[in-house]
Amino acid sequence: MKKLPFWQVFFVVGILFLPSMAQAQVPAAAETKSFFINLDQATIAKGYTVAAFEQAIKLSLIPGILQAGTGVDLLELHEPMTEPWNLDRVSEIYQFEFRNHAAYDDTKPFIVQINYQAQDDNLKQVYYFDSNAAGWKPLPTKDYVSEGMARAYIHLPFARVAVFSNPEAMAVGQASWYGYKNGLFAASPDFPKGSKLLVTNLANQKSVAVEVNDYGPDRKLHPERAIDLDKTAFKKIASLRDGVIEVSIEPLFITEQNGRVLGVKIDGVADTPEINSQAALLIDSNSQAVIYERNADLVLPLASLTKIVTASVFLDANPDFSAVVAYRDADAERTWEHADKNEIASLRLKDGDELTIGDLFFTTLIASTNNTAETLVRLSGLERTEFIRQMNAKARGWGATSTVFVEPTGLSPLNVSTVLDYAIMTKAAFREPKLLAATTLPEYKFTTWRDKKKVTARNTNKLIGGDFYVTGGKTGFLDEAGYCLMTKVKIGERELTGIIFGAPEREQSFIEMEDLLKYGIRQITHNR
Repeated sequence: MKKLPFWQVFFVVGILFLPSMAQAQVPAAAETKSFFINLDQATIAKGYTVAAFEQAIKLSLIPGILQAGTGVDLLELHEPMTEPWNLDRVSEIYQFEFRNHAAYDDTKPFIVQINYQAQDDNLKQVYYFDSNAAGWKPLPTKDYVSEGMARAYIHLPFARVAVFSNPEAMAVGQASWYGYKNGLFAASPDFPKGSKLLVTNLANQKSVAVEVNDYGPDRKLHPERAIDLDKTAFKKIASLRDGVIEVSIEPLFITEQNGRVLGVKIDGVADTPEINSQAALLIDSNSQAVIYERNADLVLPLASLTKIVTASVFLDANPDFSAVVAYRDADAERTWEHADKNEIASLRLKDGDELTIGDLFFTTLIASTNNTAETLVRLSGLERTEFIRQMNAKARGWGATSTVFVEPTGLSPLNVSTVLDYAIMTKAAFREPKLLAATTLPEYKFTTWRDKKKVTARNTNKLIGGDFYVTGGKTGFLDEAGYCLMTKVKIGERELTGIIFGAPEREQSFIEMEDLLKYGIRQITHNR
C-alpha cells in the first residue's frame, strides 16, 4: 500500500467563500442553462465568488488566483454524458471556463462548491471529467452533510464537475465503542486499514481524528452502523454510557488498495468496468441477456473450469455419495501427463486410503484437486475415453459448439471454450443441486476411514462468504490459460453469471469479477 498524491487526499477545506456580487443568468437552449460574468482587474484584486443557478455552484477566487481580467462561463448541462458506473450522481453536471486561460495561475487551487440532493448516507465527493481518460476523477473534497453541499479544490481553468455518492462508504450513521488498543483508533467495514478519519458526534459536534486499524462492524448484523471507535476515541466525543451515537465521517486520508480508493480507480472511472482479462462475460441468468462482454467468442483454455462438466457427467451415473471407496495412486499419475507433478493441486492421499464418494466430489470442486477428479472418472463406471467423449457430447448437446475437452481435470491447455459457451454450460450444469452445494461451501472437512486422517479442503474462490450471495462458482489456472473464474450470484429473484478467462494475476481475476457483479447488480437495481 502507498500514500496517495496530494490531489487525491481528502482533507478539511477551511477557506470561507467570499461574498458574491450581483449576477444575471442568461437562458440558453432548452437542455442547458448558461451564466456569464466578466471579472475586471479591480474585481480580481479583491477576490471574488462566482455563483450561478441560484447559488447551486460557486467558484471561490481569492486574491492572486487570477493575474488578469477574464470572462467566466458557467453551464448547467443536461446533455447525455458518460457517468461513473459505480457511483451515483447527486447533483447537476456543471461546466465552468475562464475565457482567458492565461489569466489563471494554475499553481494556486481555487474552490468549487456544489449543492446536491441525496437520500443516502454515503460518502459524497466532487469529481471532474477527464476527456483524455474518458472518465471521472476525484477531487479533494469536504462534504457538508447538513447543508447538502460539497467543496473541493481544483487547479483547472476549464472543467466539468459534479457531486457523486459512493455506495462503497457510509459517511453518516451510528458508532459504538470497543476495547482494543486504548488509542485513537477505529474499526471500519468501508475504509481500509491505515486510513485517517475525522468522526463527529452529531449530537454535540465534538470530533476526534482516528486511524483505522481493524475491520468491523458487520453490516449484515448492524446495517445502520457506520464505524466503531476504540473506547479511548469514543470518550473524546461522548460518554461510554451512551453506547451508540449518531456520527458523520470525514476522510482525511484513505489508503490505496490495488490502485483504487474506495473502489474507485485512481486514474478515473468510466461508465463500464475496466476489464483487462482476455475474455469476460456477465449475463442475466434468468433471461440470458448479456450485460457485459469482452471477446465473448474467443476460444481459450479454460483450465480447471473444466471440472464443472466433469462433475456433471459423473452425476449422470447417479452415484451414492455415502459409498466408501479407495483412492489409487494411478489416479494422480494420470495428471502427470499434462503438468509437473510437484505443481499440480492435489489432495494428499495414499494408495488405498478410503473415503466416501461425497468426499471426493466435494473436494474436487471446492479445492480443485486434480487427482480426485481422475478418481471420479475411474469410479463413474465408464472407460476414461468414453467419459471424455460424454463430456464433449454433453457440451454440444447444451449448445456449447466451440468447446473441446481432451481430459477431465483442466490441466491440458487443449481443453478450450469461450466465455459464451461456458455460460451455456454452467446454466445447464447448475440445475443439479449437488453442484451448487459443492461450489459454495467455504470449506469441507472429512476423515479417511482406514487411517482416520482428518482432511480440510478450502474453497479457492475468495468471493465465497463475502458480500455476495454466491450460488455457484469455480476457479482455474494454467500458465497457458492464466487465471479463470466463474461466479454466480443471486439478487432477489434474479441471478447473474460472471465469467473471466485469462486474467494475468489471481487477485485481478477476483477484482474484475467483483466489478462485473457489482455492475450487473446496479444495472438490475437501477433499472427495475
